[in-house]
Amino acid sequence: MQPYQLTITETARLFRLGDLSPVELMDSVLDRIEALDGLVGAFATVTAERARSAAVRAEHALVNGVDLGLLHGIPMGVKDIVDTAGVLTTSGSAVRADHVPTADAEVVRRLADAGALLVGKTHTHEFAYGLITPTTRNPWNLAHIPGGSSGGSAAAVAAGLAQFAIGTDTGGSIRVPAALCGVVGLKPTYGSVSRHGVTPLAWSLDTVGPITRSVADAGHVLSAISSPLPVLTSDVRGLTVGIPVNHFFDRVAPDVATVVHRMAGLLMDAGAEVREVTVPDTTVIGPVFWTLITSEASAYHEEVLRTKGALYQPDVHALLEQGQQVTAVDYVKAQRVRAYLKEQWKALFADIDVLISPTVASTAPLVGQTNVAWHGSTEDVTAMLLRLTCAANVTGQPALSVPCGLGDDALPVGIQVTGRPFTEDTVLRVGHVLEQVSELTAHTPVLVGS
Repeated sequence: MQPYQLTITETARLFRLGDLSPVELMDSVLDRIEALDGLVGAFATVTAERARSAAVRAEHALVNGVDLGLLHGIPMGVKDIVDTAGVLTTSGSAVRADHVPTADAEVVRRLADAGALLVGKTHTHEFAYGLITPTTRNPWNLAHIPGGSSGGSAAAVAAGLAQFAIGTDTGGSIRVPAALCGVVGLKPTYGSVSRHGVTPLAWSLDTVGPITRSVADAGHVLSAISSPLPVLTSDVRGLTVGIPVNHFFDRVAPDVATVVHRMAGLLMDAGAEVREVTVPDTTVIGPVFWTLITSEASAYHEEVLRTKGALYQPDVHALLEQGQQVTAVDYVKAQRVRAYLKEQWKALFADIDVLISPTVASTAPLVGQTNVAWHGSTEDVTAMLLRLTCAANVTGQPALSVPCGLGDDALPVGIQVTGRPFTEDTVLRVGHVLEQVSELTAHTPVLVGS
């Protein structure tokens, strides 16, 4: 195994044994970026010189007994809507083509304090307003999309171009690309991670979180940017796992559904109680979500859209114009229904610890694909990609995507674990067990493994 393929946990152990150095790891990662990012397109900006210098300092510190913890010397990518002092941060848009922040976002500051080293800014769908990330390709098969809007972050981790990356999630933008690229993606509880210095998409839905190669790594990163977590265990005995009989398996590809149901059976074998549940009021989740995101995004972009509208990409421009048509009455009604949905989900989770489901209804669509066929009907690709993830943004609950197998097309399938608010420890615990019994064990896809 090459250094760029290691998890954070594995790397930290080798650093402290003296079998690997931060400089050796950084060289491995930067060589990988130079060789493959021309194909994958994960990075908007690569900070190679800065990263190499930081690795030398990190190595010197370890040699002299200064150890900042498990993230010390670990290369990371940061989504291009998250501010990094002195480093171009464009939000994937010509609107901010020359924007260089003067200060780090809070999440970047905390990661730097924990010893993580920036290797570059990862591509995002423009202003994080999309599920495609057209600049980037899926490392498992370059003919397919990586998902979005944190597509560059997920592709970078999957291809071995960074050991972890930071993404944002407003309707599934961490979990969707994590599922499609075969890596781990965590959307923490709303409000548990600072959004200071992060360009907003929709203020009441936005969340910042990690994309990693393992569930344990997700816990390590979350501990640095939020609250410390207890050590993960491989024991799910005593936990009650809900598996939905409605909505989350409607219009889902058979190979995806098969993987998820098999994982449910393996959780039962591991000692969890698995029970079928009915998710309440699923027909209003989508309308509430779309009302909130379109109106809040349009409010943020209102002035710039009026003065620099021609600089936006057509798909984002159209969405911003659509949001201007949402009335204040519609927005207030959506927030009222949202409050009702939160209460309904609170009641649902009174009897279960986590809910498991597919993260995405299919494996990664092809580049340029606009629709998905479902037994005589079709669905817009973007609508399909976020249909199963946006509920956790509406309710604010933590949700984790874990790679748990391959579909019939040899592309990754992700399973979503949703928990009660502020129970990331339980969500990660279940994900850790799923990861251990999963068939998907490779850290990097074969396609770019040469």
